[in-house]
Amino acid sequence: MTLKQRIIAESKRLGIDKIGFASAEPFYELEDSLRRQKELGFNSGFEHQVIEERIYPEKTFENPKTIISIALAYPTKIEEKVPRDEKRGMFSRASWGIDYHDILRDRLTKLIDFIQSQAKSLEETEKWRFAPQVDTGELVDVAVAQRAGLGFIGRNGLLITEEFGSFVYLGEIVTNIDFEVDEPVPFGCGDCTRCVTACPTQALLGDGSMNAQKCLAYQTQTKGMVPEEYRKKMSNVIYGCDICQLVCPYNKGKNFHFHKEMEPEVDTVYPKLKPMLSISNKEFKETFGHLSGSWRGKKPLQRNALIALANLGDRSALPEILVCAKEDVRPVIRGTAAWAIGKLGNREAEKWLGILTELLEKEQDEEVIVEITNAIERLEK
Repeated sequence: MTLKQRIIAESKRLGIDKIGFASAEPFYELEDSLRRQKELGFNSGFEHQVIEERIYPEKTFENPKTIISIALAYPTKIEEKVPRDEKRGMFSRASWGIDYHDILRDRLTKLIDFIQSQAKSLEETEKWRFAPQVDTGELVDVAVAQRAGLGFIGRNGLLITEEFGSFVYLGEIVTNIDFEVDEPVPFGCGDCTRCVTACPTQALLGDGSMNAQKCLAYQTQTKGMVPEEYRKKMSNVIYGCDICQLVCPYNKGKNFHFHKEMEPEVDTVYPKLKPMLSISNKEFKETFGHLSGSWRGKKPLQRNALIALANLGDRSALPEILVCAKEDVRPVIRGTAAWAIGKLGNREAEKWLGILTELLEKEQDEEVIVEITNAIERLEK
């Protein structure tokens, strides 16, 4: 067996669902798109900021020869029944189970250890170099995976694999070892535009790129006020968005439970919303700290929980929402709580108008003042 064949065999033993080998040549095909995205202000700000380093692997790795790309399939359906006891939020599927960054880093580290063990001499071991990356690195993961033959980049910008659809986590290893590379997978969406049509904010541009500022997954991760135009469209999702994946024909019937670390706990990924409003830092870390969806801290998730309660019409939560509006030191939480009161307080409009008017007299933050004023106007109607 060649070294490549031994690596492929070991990858299966390690629980890697797909593996491919790509040339480390520059990704010239990305340049126009990446520059256009930046010029138009379509980036989320979470991307690696130096475009040249995203295109040229040699900018961050000396003498790169090959990029080994891996994919792990994740579940799309929860095996436990979601209780209907009270209103619950939802984390998108990519945030179920243990943070995928940790899972992928574990697999990449073990794969590198194996490759090093296959060196024929100490000299070869010292010569070989590796740089593992998991979506926080310089390279564009989907472009690497497409070149490595794992799948193609769909109209929604996600990698679509034949076996697992787009429900895969991606990671890669840049190395100075020269491997025989795999064939890239050609575009497979044809005339289908279901993801583009289904996107509630028209974030998808249809060519594999998007206006990330409009993407609901991005909006759930910001730390400021969510623009009002996006709030209703978030429904009860407090982190991420799965819509463009759920409508994709390649994802129909796809649901894989290969990795126990990815298995979701119902009370964690479908959390009760009211308790989230008063959760302590310690409780938040214990309950949600292992999820990739917790990386921005509890404030965005509490803000999103307020939005979800309003979208679900949960008037029973008004006492808890009022506590947020009156007592929370964070303007984003006070402002979002005021908006939620404006949505939920219509059956007792006089009562809530009085409360909001009192809040308005004491409030000093301009953004919160705008939200309270808008909520008052809504209830007056």
